[in-house]
Amino acid sequence: MTFRQFAFNNVFRNKRTYAAYFLSSLFAVLVFFVYAIFSFHPELIKVNSSVAIGLHFAEGIIYVFSFIFVLVSMSAFLHSRKKEFGLMVMLGMTNHQLRRMVFLENVLIGFFATVSGIGIGLVFAKLILMAAERILNLKEALPFYFPWQAALLTFSAFLILFVVISFFTVSILKGNKLIDLIKGSSAPKKEPKESIVLSILAALLLTTGYVIALSVREIQVVTAMIPVTIIVIIGTYFLFTQLSVFMINRMKKRKNLFWKKTNLLLLSDLAYRMKDNARAFFFVAIVSTVAFSAIGSLVGFRYMFTTSLTEERPFAFEYVSDQGNQQEKKHIQLIEKELDSTKYENASITIKHVTTENSDEEDSVGWGIVSQSEYNRLAKAARQLDKQVSLKNNEAMMLYFHNPLQEMPDIQKRKSHRIGGHTIQQIGIQPMNLIRTHEDYLVVSDEFYNNIKDFSTQVYYGFYVKDWKDTAKIGENLLKTMDVEHTSGFDDNFRFSSLGYDWDSFNQASGATLFVGLFIGAVFFVAAGSFLYFRLYADLEDEKRKFSAISKLGLTSKELSKILTIQLALLFFVPIVVALVHGAVALTALQHMFNFNLFKTTALVLGSFTVIQIVYFLFIRFNYIRKIKSSI
Repeated sequence: MTFRQFAFNNVFRNKRTYAAYFLSSLFAVLVFFVYAIFSFHPELIKVNSSVAIGLHFAEGIIYVFSFIFVLVSMSAFLHSRKKEFGLMVMLGMTNHQLRRMVFLENVLIGFFATVSGIGIGLVFAKLILMAAERILNLKEALPFYFPWQAALLTFSAFLILFVVISFFTVSILKGNKLIDLIKGSSAPKKEPKESIVLSILAALLLTTGYVIALSVREIQVVTAMIPVTIIVIIGTYFLFTQLSVFMINRMKKRKNLFWKKTNLLLLSDLAYRMKDNARAFFFVAIVSTVAFSAIGSLVGFRYMFTTSLTEERPFAFEYVSDQGNQQEKKHIQLIEKELDSTKYENASITIKHVTTENSDEEDSVGWGIVSQSEYNRLAKAARQLDKQVSLKNNEAMMLYFHNPLQEMPDIQKRKSHRIGGHTIQQIGIQPMNLIRTHEDYLVVSDEFYNNIKDFSTQVYYGFYVKDWKDTAKIGENLLKTMDVEHTSGFDDNFRFSSLGYDWDSFNQASGATLFVGLFIGAVFFVAAGSFLYFRLYADLEDEKRKFSAISKLGLTSKELSKILTIQLALLFFVPIVVALVHGAVALTALQHMFNFNLFKTTALVLGSFTVIQIVYFLFIRFNYIRKIKSSI
């Protein structure tokens, strides 16, 4: 048997240990390859070049993260195999040969993970392209093509990554004495000790970070983001390395708890495992927090802007004609012709722009004046009957344009205005989105409106369509026919907008960002779960020996299952719960920044991750307990 065959056989003898590492590496390669397929797709580049740029950026993030993830994972594996390495050295293997063997094993696993990832990507490429068409709302199909550029980039990038990682992992073995290798993980461990000062500091840092994050508002959130993130990261590190051990040791000192049934065994072992895995749990908590926050933010932003878009615009089509617009009649006929086969309702309102004198403050203010009857017809057409008003001859209602993402302004409800030498009394204020020229208006009685002189006019037309999402193509055709800028719909004398077209355009733009973000978040989340798996199975042989010895003292199968379930649940969910709390605080701060309720999206994202994690835990628990019991 050659040395290369020996390294090859070593990998397959330890396939259980390497399985999660191989599959996680394969997943990272697969996601990188999927992004490369899209970023090099000729049709996608034609449709939206910014998406391709975003995908290349995502590839860079995944590549950097994959490097860190693989390096940390391999370090854990090498630590669990120290005894095996010690036996090889005793049997005559030199340090050079040992490092060469580890190098070959790493490269071998990396090669197969890379080839398998590319192969699976090619098999499911068409399905992935079809899914992307739906997520990105692309009008044109993305045909299948052979992505040789993507395959070449992925293969070369990850082959380099695994070779570099192999050099790093080989350096870890340097300086280890034979006695340390032979003892491996069975060397006696020191009793876990905690620092009371650092434990208190952990609680203070996390509390301070949470309080600041939850108390800041609007632009202050951006200012506080970096210092709060640093505070919470440091606090999380001390939470796992110090505060967790402190709390377990305090529970051990409570005799009524510590000596109850199997708690003695559970708590004694838990303190050691929390201390040993503190850095791994810190890594998992931070990575999971990044995944929660990134995906939650992307989903939240999309929900926020789509909701504000629909709440702000009650009409499917809007047309604003300024004074002197010679094409007004022609354009309105054009819109009505396009909507001829669609059930719609329209209304118009003529706005008289005048300069009024504020009787209370004696300053001149420019206002748009609208009549009560036209405004009520517009409200009826928009299905907003609650916005209709009833005024006397000398009364007025102030309408202010309200953006759903902004707080309600502090406006004086009652005041007097001088219009054309006549005094009119404002009796109230009303937020509205019916006349979308982003100005404030006064609604007055028809009699008062007809008597106004010295004014300029502007006409607003609103077209209500119940199924407005189906009108995107009509809106695009009208924008082209009117020869106005698609992104704004503005011209010198008129403005036209289509809710369906703007909705479709926004979904295409945000869909690209969401597509990129979801996959990056998925990579982070899978890596976090896999790392927990690595840590559990790295200690599996020690756990088998320990519980085999304890079972001889009378530990029943039911008690063993209970101890392992509680222990696994604590080790598995403590970092995830910490990440969930961090993510909830981060998304709440985002909500405060935009003054928009993101509870539903936050609950959806965090709830989905929690359900996935529970399923993952049940799968791991079943296999872990089965392996422990099989050794007894």
